[in-house]
Amino acid sequence: MILKYIRDLSWGVVIIVCLTLGLAPFNPPHLVEKLIMLSNAELQAPLDWFDLLLHGSPWVLLIVKVVLLLLDRSKSSQGKQ
Repeated sequence: MILKYIRDLSWGVVIIVCLTLGLAPFNPPHLVEKLIMLSNAELQAPLDWFDLLLHGSPWVLLIVKVVLLLLDRSKSSQGKQ
């Protein structure tokens, strides 16, 4: 059910959410800071984990949408053969 909802989401909406919420604040992007903190094992405060989830979820959504698109295309091309 959730995959159908993701498939039905407009590409424009997903891209706008990635460019706004996924990159905010813009200098430097909060997500980059949180990923650096995660790689240095400095991500300890609950607010830091919330920020990582908040700013990372649009990008996860975009990746899932791209994977679903590729899977749908491969299924449709296999069906034509």
